[in-house]
Amino acid sequence: MTFRRIPSLNWVRVFETAARTESFAHAAKLLNMSPPAVSQQIKALEGYLGKALFTRGSHHVTLTNEGRAFLPIVQQSLSSMESSAAALFGPKDSEHLIIQVLFLFACSWLPEKLSRFEELHPHIHLQITCGNTPDDFLRQRPDLQIAFGSATDFPDNAERLFGETVLPIACPEIADRIHTPEDLLKHRLIEVSTHQSGWLQVLRECVESDLSDVAYSFTDNTVTAMAMAAAGYGIALGRSPISDALMKTHGLVPCLEELKVKGLQHYYLFSPLAHPAKSAAVTFRNWLMNEI
Repeated sequence: MTFRRIPSLNWVRVFETAARTESFAHAAKLLNMSPPAVSQQIKALEGYLGKALFTRGSHHVTLTNEGRAFLPIVQQSLSSMESSAAALFGPKDSEHLIIQVLFLFACSWLPEKLSRFEELHPHIHLQITCGNTPDDFLRQRPDLQIAFGSATDFPDNAERLFGETVLPIACPEIADRIHTPEDLLKHRLIEVSTHQSGWLQVLRECVESDLSDVAYSFTDNTVTAMAMAAAGYGIALGRSPISDALMKTHGLVPCLEELKVKGLQHYYLFSPLAHPAKSAAVTFRNWLMNEI
């Protein structure tokens, strides 16, 4: 048997309130409806389902077996809807701000700072979404975006935030075996294919050996690369300062303290929207610049 969607979600809300109070009259007061209207909506739901949900008495109602089985499903669904709405949109008097950031930015640098923003601006409700490639940032139109690349990749209103310092990192067991840059070549090197600054730039700065036989493994993001390094799979590249928190979380350490290379690209903040920035976006921009 194929069921259509329930024609009115209000039927479900009325059912939940009447079942919880075991009274059509009490439910009517809570819902600001008349008792006949409550009874009518429940009858409509029962007619749709083809089952009685209540046994009617002279002064109260009780759930049937079918109604008792249906109630927890309804309550769970309504609760999920309400909690999701609160998470997405915040309180009614809050300003809603959607920010799309690079995956690594969201997993490492940003989280530990968000509590400070919330303390300063409790009326601004942030929704954080992630992207990893330039196409990810072209597909969405949030209020603000924080992306990584070259200045020519982004709109004219893009503001440079900071660059990166690239350094080899590994779990302590592997890092302890690295004494010279040439020792790096004895291990699998985990490369992030979406970055201009990678292992080739690092190794050219410090190694004179032939690089044609280096063992590489590729991924498309630094978060995965660092997880692989933490598991002992190989040596990844940390990208300070943006990856510092995640590096600490994974227990990763620099392989050679002196081996650090300036990256070729930077993080930029910009708005992809044509209309003027909302006040919450200006507030977030000013806070972010102060943090940096």
